[in-house]
Amino acid sequence: MLAYPARFAPEPEGGFTVTFRDVPEAVTHGSDLEEAMSMAQDALESVLTDFVEAKHALPTPSRIKRGERLVELTPLGAAKAAIYETMRTRKIGKAALARMLNCHLPQIDRLLDFCHQTRWEMVEKALVALGKRMVVEVKDAA
Repeated sequence: MLAYPARFAPEPEGGFTVTFRDVPEAVTHGSDLEEAMSMAQDALESVLTDFVEAKHALPTPSRIKRGERLVELTPLGAAKAAIYETMRTRKIGKAALARMLNCHLPQIDRLLDFCHQTRWEMVEKALVALGKRMVVEVKDAA
């Protein structure tokens, strides 16, 4: 799973401010730790969508340091990151992927939007077209 280290700084008035070393554009707040984690995941995926729109590489997560927590992308977000990075590596543009999938360009835009709830069938179809396969694993919660 793709996860980025984040600092959850307690605020004097309550709650936590969340920042990421690897993605400084992603900053958020939550009233408690659970909400802060959820908001951190949302902020992270929103900023990664901005990276995709700007055609930038996604930041590589660094090792976690003392005082940080890992914020994982959602499973759908991790799959979208894999699609985007594979496209970049293989120099496949959105129009080319649309042709490979026999779909329209707006569908590819939604596919690469981390905030859009893309159907898993479309994600799997894109991965297969790019020579990848999806593997699902379920683990006990920590």
